[in-house]
Amino acid sequence: MKLSIIIPVYNEAQTINEVVERVWAVDLGDIEKEVILADDGSSDGTRQIIESSRWIADPRVRSYTSPINLGKGAAVRLGLKMATGDIVLVQDADLELDPQEYGALIAPILEGRTRVVYGSRFLRTRSTIPFRTRFVNRSLTLFTNILFGGRLTDMETAYKVFRREVIQAVRLRCVGFDFEPEITAKLLLAREPIVEVPIAYHPRRADEGKKIRWTDGVDAVYVLCKCRLTGGRY
Repeated sequence: MKLSIIIPVYNEAQTINEVVERVWAVDLGDIEKEVILADDGSSDGTRQIIESSRWIADPRVRSYTSPINLGKGAAVRLGLKMATGDIVLVQDADLELDPQEYGALIAPILEGRTRVVYGSRFLRTRSTIPFRTRFVNRSLTLFTNILFGGRLTDMETAYKVFRREVIQAVRLRCVGFDFEPEITAKLLLAREPIVEVPIAYHPRRADEGKKIRWTDGVDAVYVLCKCRLTGGRY
């Protein structure tokens, strides 16, 4: 069994090295790991840090740098093309989520209970999550559930895990943060069961590198509506 960990990266010079180190520190027993770094046109020295890292020569690490910044969705889609694992997991390049959660995230797939797992930030009570974040994410999740008959608690979670054949069979078009609602909508339209497991979350502020903006919420609503109206065919 092999786990492909896709890390979309954009201007994360302060955290990328530690994130990769944390990923390698995770003990998954006999499960093989590969790390795919998709640098989405970083301009802050992230590329140089990756190229000079001690782990870049590891054959289990694959790295690609886009000449321009396209968006998280584009970086994840690139990573999916390069993935060779039986299971694919998306790991953000910041420190908001903990790779030590991998065991719990892949367990439902290994047990044969599902082919898709989402890590929910809202299945655990966390006072550190700002009210605005809770309100926006829960509103978008509720909207998703209404449109597609889902029962999710955290549609926008960054921790999404798939059997590779499932995610590679989905036709993805979004290149930005709207990748999150797009993949969720298309999975629900395909009646693919999604199991959620609780995860810890350590949010950072905009001055610490947080990139998502209110306009991304508008984009999410647009994508959800478009998927509903077209049946996911766009």
